[in-house]
Amino acid sequence: MEIFKCFYFNLLATTFMFTTVLAIDPYSEALLSLKSELVDDDDTLHDWVVPIGGNLTEKSYACSWSGIKCNKDSTIVTAIDLSMKKLRGVMLGKHFSIFTKLSNLNLSYNFFSGQLPLEIFNLTSLQNFDLSRNNFSGHFPSGISRLQNLVVFDALSNSFSGPLPAEFSQLEYLKVLNLAGSYFKGPIPSEYGSFRSLEFLHLAGNFLSGNIPPELGNLKTMIHMEIGYNFFQSSIPFQIGNMSKLQYLDIAGANLSGPIPKQLSNLTNLQSLYLFRNNLKGSIPSEFSKIKALIDLDLSDNLLSGSIPESFSELKNLRLLSLMYNDMGGSVPEAIAELPSLETLLIWNNRFSGSLPQSLGRNSKLKWVDVCMNNFTGSIPRDICVSGVLFKLILFSNKFSGDIYALSNCSSLVRLRLEDNSFSGEIPLKFSHLPDLSYVDLSMNNFVGGIPLDISHAIQLEYFNVSYNPQLGGVIPRQIWSLPRLHKISASSCGILGNLSSFEPCKSISAIELDRNKLSGTIPNSVSNCQALKQMKLSNNNLTGHVPEELASIPVLGVLDLSNNKFNGPIPAKFGNSELCGAPLRPCSDSVKILGGKGAWRLTRIVLLSVGLLIILLGLAFAIRYFRRGVNSQWKMVSFSGLPQFTANDVLTSFSATKITEVPSPSPLISKAVLPTGITVLVKKIEWEARSIKVVSEFVMQLGNTRHNNLIRLLGFCFNQHQAYLLYDYLPNGNLAEKIGMKWDWAAKFRTVVGIAKGLCFLHHHCFPAIPHGDLKSSNIVFDENMEPHLAEFGFKHVLNLSKGFSLTSTKWEKETEHNEAMKEELCMDVYKFGEMILEILTSRRLTNAAASIHSKPWEVLLRETYNENEVSSDSSLQEIKLALEVAKLCTRSRSSDRPSMEEALKLLSGLKPLKDDRTQEGY
Repeated sequence: MEIFKCFYFNLLATTFMFTTVLAIDPYSEALLSLKSELVDDDDTLHDWVVPIGGNLTEKSYACSWSGIKCNKDSTIVTAIDLSMKKLRGVMLGKHFSIFTKLSNLNLSYNFFSGQLPLEIFNLTSLQNFDLSRNNFSGHFPSGISRLQNLVVFDALSNSFSGPLPAEFSQLEYLKVLNLAGSYFKGPIPSEYGSFRSLEFLHLAGNFLSGNIPPELGNLKTMIHMEIGYNFFQSSIPFQIGNMSKLQYLDIAGANLSGPIPKQLSNLTNLQSLYLFRNNLKGSIPSEFSKIKALIDLDLSDNLLSGSIPESFSELKNLRLLSLMYNDMGGSVPEAIAELPSLETLLIWNNRFSGSLPQSLGRNSKLKWVDVCMNNFTGSIPRDICVSGVLFKLILFSNKFSGDIYALSNCSSLVRLRLEDNSFSGEIPLKFSHLPDLSYVDLSMNNFVGGIPLDISHAIQLEYFNVSYNPQLGGVIPRQIWSLPRLHKISASSCGILGNLSSFEPCKSISAIELDRNKLSGTIPNSVSNCQALKQMKLSNNNLTGHVPEELASIPVLGVLDLSNNKFNGPIPAKFGNSELCGAPLRPCSDSVKILGGKGAWRLTRIVLLSVGLLIILLGLAFAIRYFRRGVNSQWKMVSFSGLPQFTANDVLTSFSATKITEVPSPSPLISKAVLPTGITVLVKKIEWEARSIKVVSEFVMQLGNTRHNNLIRLLGFCFNQHQAYLLYDYLPNGNLAEKIGMKWDWAAKFRTVVGIAKGLCFLHHHCFPAIPHGDLKSSNIVFDENMEPHLAEFGFKHVLNLSKGFSLTSTKWEKETEHNEAMKEELCMDVYKFGEMILEILTSRRLTNAAASIHSKPWEVLLRETYNENEVSSDSSLQEIKLALEVAKLCTRSRSSDRPSMEEALKLLSGLKPLKDDRTQEGY
């Protein structure tokens, strides 16, 4: 009886489940199947359920679900919006065939990966298709031309590769085509000049090459075109000037050469023209004055020559004029000062001369003027700040002279740099009227009258430098240490008198430079309040008294220079280094006893050590000679793609002119060699044991077959039983460690950060098994001829471990779970190092112990510091800096489990693409 009851209830349950399945309409069933394929960590599709016992009706359950829209009768699904739901997984596409009336499909801002399913191209009613900011990869599949009703297609920021699909041009009604931020290669198809309705074309941030097709000039409906941040080998086709409706043109950072075609002046509706960071030559066409609608013109970072055309006086709508980093000369036309809309004038690092127009600022609301590193003379225009909105004035490294009273009441100033000129007179800045001033550099001028005593009212001031104004004089204002944001005060060689006032509260100051002055008195014990102090220079003054022991309590103090003063007493014991001796410290009593007492024994030890060292060196020489001539010095060569099939002798001969039998040994560990065909390679040497050759070779083979645009190529390796030479591409443009200390713009910094992230993401998520970098640091980021960053040394740490017999598959790592944990920890350390590298780039390596600082400082302070370190000119750049800082903060969390994966970090950084720099808005 019990068995019968159990069977009866099971039959009822089965019948009920079967009835429920039958009650699901086709749309709901297809969407539930799609849901089952996806990973929904945040349960954003929690309402995608069919009620138990629901009855089949003509209406679809799906019409009440989030992200789903239907017709008025709720019988047909017309739109699917899955955007910003953090969904992951690979779409198989088999569920899409039912959605024959679907007009809108939005998959954006998720983590979908794999290839785009072909079945999507059966949605022939589709008008809007947005799959932007995902990780779809592989060649873009053919079939898009079947979507003949498509109006908008947005695939921004994915991982597509291969050629651009030419068949997009067959879509008669397509108005928006966005394929930016992937890995498309090859030329822009000439067919892209045959679109009938296209208004928006965005192909920036790929690896496109070849010539820009002149056929693009046929696009009479085009309003907005961005094709920069690629690697073209061409000039700008003059036919572009035929795009009569064009309002926005961006071909920045695209390796363009040749002159700027004067035919671009036919684009009379053009409002924004960005051609910066190319290799354009010649003069700016004077015909540009015909583009009356022009608002933003950025031709910076090229090879342009000539002067600013006088005809620019006709550009009454011009708001941004950026010509920095060129080879232009002559004077700035007076007419530039007459432009009523001009807000930003960036012409630094050229050869301009003469005076600035004296009416500059009188007729427009100037916000940012940067004319540094030219040959300007004369004075600051009197009305430069009359509009009350000038927040950044950069005039350093010119030949300006006269006073700076034009700035005395410029209350809008945030950043002021006048260093390396010939300004004179008193410093007229009324700091109590400058509420936002954060950065002031007046060094290397001829100011007098001392530091203004009301500087203590500059509550936003972070950097103040008046060094090398020999006649400045005056005293150090008493309240200067109380400024809440001040990090650095520099007033070297200024003839400053008086005593040092009490260091209170001195919470934020990290650098004090007051050397080569006439300071007297003692160093107050309150210097211990300066717990953030890293550098203190007080040399060449008249300071007296004892050196305060309190200096030893400052945890981050790295540079302390008190030389050439009148201190007395001992060096505080807390300073450490008790064995130091010699003037002006204690005498070194044993230093003269060479032939007697302790000196005799010391001499004996020196002789014995020298003899021992000589014996060791002779032994090493014989061992090396034996090794070189030994029977086990048979060399083999393995070449990967990109390197001709040289023999081992070919490679070894290139290291040295010695005979092949005497195998050369490049020194140091890494060196440069020129192969027989003239190819230059970098060579890294490793020593190994015969028993480790197999496992090391297998891993090196994996590295050699790892290819990505942001990884340096391993071309091959040459080896015998005892050592191996790994051959890498030689990239000629230096490394990140060298570049960080130089001046470079924010767009280049951000591109470097994103490039590093892409390389790491590939190693972590697209290599099987994953490859931890293992030694991520700025010296291991190298740049190619296009200044694209490449990760060097990736996996090399593991190569060395394997060569010494340590392996993730031996003893300690035998169990698979342990192996996975070790791998996970290595990958997490890469993420941490990446976060530190972002901070290095953001702060130009000025923020020591950066990871700790970023988590201890208030967010607003950190943001302002970083903004000030990076001169940017647009809201988008400010947002990029903020985003990069947020990613750095996530990546440097103390617990590795709290850090994002590199895939997640790259997605966060990609949230601000497209990589354009509109340079039109206010910034710090």
